[in-house]
Amino acid sequence: MDSSKRNAVVAAAIIFFGFGIVAFLMPKIMLVVGSYSTFAAGAIAVGFVAAFFLVFWLRGRSRKGG
Repeated sequence: MDSSKRNAVVAAAIIFFGFGIVAFLMPKIMLVVGSYSTFAAGAIAVGFVAAFFLVFWLRGRSRKGG
């Protein structure tokens, strides 16, 4: 495996583990925020899912050079 592929795999693994930890804690986060506002709890959930795809979309875009 060459250096660029290894760096891509390491970056993807770090991103996946980071999002995995947040996903593991998401029920607790949703319960705490939901006690204040259900709208805010829903917005956090939507933001989490959007951020997951946004990170990989931006990474793919930067790798293509466009």
